[in-house]
Amino acid sequence: MDKRFDAVIIGGGILGTFHAYHALELGLKVCLVEKDAYPKGATTQNFGQVVPSGMNTKWQKFGRESLRIYKEVQSQFDISIRQNGTVYLASNEEEEQLLVELRAINSGNDYTSKMLTKQECLEKYPGLRKNYVVAGLFFPQEVTVEPRTMIHKLQEYLVAQKGLDIKFDFPVVSCESDGEWVTVQNTKSEVVYGKKVIICNGADFKNLYPETFASSNLEVSKLQMMQTKPQENYELKGSILTGWSIRRYEAFHECPSFARIKANEPKQSLQKKWGVHILFKQAADGSVILGDSHQYADAAKIEDLGYDLDVDIDNFMIEEAKKIIDLPTYQIQKRWYGMYSQCKNSDIFQKTIDDNIHIVTGIGGKGMTGSAGFSKKNIASIFNKQKINL
Repeated sequence: MDKRFDAVIIGGGILGTFHAYHALELGLKVCLVEKDAYPKGATTQNFGQVVPSGMNTKWQKFGRESLRIYKEVQSQFDISIRQNGTVYLASNEEEEQLLVELRAINSGNDYTSKMLTKQECLEKYPGLRKNYVVAGLFFPQEVTVEPRTMIHKLQEYLVAQKGLDIKFDFPVVSCESDGEWVTVQNTKSEVVYGKKVIICNGADFKNLYPETFASSNLEVSKLQMMQTKPQENYELKGSILTGWSIRRYEAFHECPSFARIKANEPKQSLQKKWGVHILFKQAADGSVILGDSHQYADAAKIEDLGYDLDVDIDNFMIEEAKKIIDLPTYQIQKRWYGMYSQCKNSDIFQKTIDDNIHIVTGIGGKGMTGSAGFSKKNIASIFNKQKINL
């Protein structure tokens, strides 16, 4: 009976782990299985920015619930959460207009934000170039995490304090339902049994239900990022998002001026070609993570994205970053890319194979911010609990 669980979650990334978290909160017996020795997908290959402010109205509700959950866990166990806020930096009057409009939207949603003058931005963010910034919008409630360690700490907390059973090195190759139990089998013919199985497979589309993913509207985004050497005697607090982020993030799509401003943008540029917007976030060791870029391929053609880092993209991002913030050093100690899956025409991919097997993936760039809140509602739905209002 130790192999039988109310819920088996396949995939140890942020989306799978928070599905496990909320199943445990319902008092269920839960097993989380992960194909690798530890999670190493998009959950660990990102900035570690939790920014509900960048989401549309629907997903901001999930993001704000995520903030509450992150802070609640952090109060009991250190998972690297730092509440140091998010700022959007406008570089011209059009971007400033979008900030003013977003602030009005968030005021109506009862989500705290504060406009910053150019001088306030320069005082708050050392090294910020005065010929770049014209204004800022600050969200004080938002947090950052250390992406390469947070998921491990969260899982440690769930095992030690919530009774989660985790099995690493457990690559699942089949899920077979007999109507009562789902048999989950790995490559070594080891099995666990679940009343419900939830598959949070990220961008892994070849092991389970490959035909489902090949015919889906899923695509994969490849994002290049870099990390500087530690900055001496320098502190850059929170998540720093800049003008191109303002022109990209879904929250701004709801602003009255957005369509007009986007229509007037140049159609061809290296920034457009590579999907670049410039972000900064200082890690716990004083280094600064910066990037990123976006290149896309259909789920069935992930290999088209290649396995190399494009140095031209990195160099372009560094030169653009230097126009925004004068860091003590732009010497790079690490370069990498992350891969995440997303839907072309919906906000997440969900498919029920039968009543007891549920696929949930394609959360895109919303994963770190939205997973905790979304998973709460999804677990309640799967287990037919009463409706949860966020």
